[in-house]
Amino acid sequence: MSANVEALQQLIMEAVQKELNKGSMKSITPIHTPAPKQVVPIGVSARHLHVTQEHLEILFGEGATLHPKKELMGGQYAANECVTIVGINLRVIENVRILGPVRKETQVELAKTDAIRLGINPPIRESGKIQGSAPITIVGPKGALYLNEGCIIAKRHIHMSDKDAEVFGVSDNEIVAVEIGEERKGRFENVQVRVHPSFTLEMHIDTDEANALGVKCNQTATIIKN
Repeated sequence: MSANVEALQQLIMEAVQKELNKGSMKSITPIHTPAPKQVVPIGVSARHLHVTQEHLEILFGEGATLHPKKELMGGQYAANECVTIVGINLRVIENVRILGPVRKETQVELAKTDAIRLGINPPIRESGKIQGSAPITIVGPKGALYLNEGCIIAKRHIHMSDKDAEVFGVSDNEIVAVEIGEERKGRFENVQVRVHPSFTLEMHIDTDEANALGVKCNQTATIIKN
């Protein structure tokens, strides 16, 4: 390299450094790769119920047990056993599946359309929070029981493990929004995040919500943090 070229390069470098020191040249903004979309699979939850051992025996007979039909997350399963539920207007919905294992409290989870058919008005609740919820009658092959409270519409939610929560940057009970659907694409607000080591990543919506946006199981939703 000739001395003239080296001298020219040195002059250019000195000029650039001088302008930078004066603040007249804008710093170069680094290019950031957009973060990947926070996508979760969808599970559409049809009407179902959870029962105590005491109530299971009223419905199916002394010593009754649940027989797993399909494994679900966190040690839960859809059982072979189904019941009929009866509303205050004496209309019925048959073949409502029980989810096992047995619980400390009996709880019926419906969609709003189901509730209208039965003439009841269940509150939208997180699973397990049944105090002050709607009454319902449950009929099994061996007996029936009336609940003063215990019927809810499940609050839309996303199950995830601790590791998933860390990746998504969310915490247990955080409220997020999601975009969901294809041809009838829409957005759901007030989606509760539920974190537990036994959970598999999945968003749960009921049949009304799924039908409104033309969604089926195994489609995906994109989390949008509020």
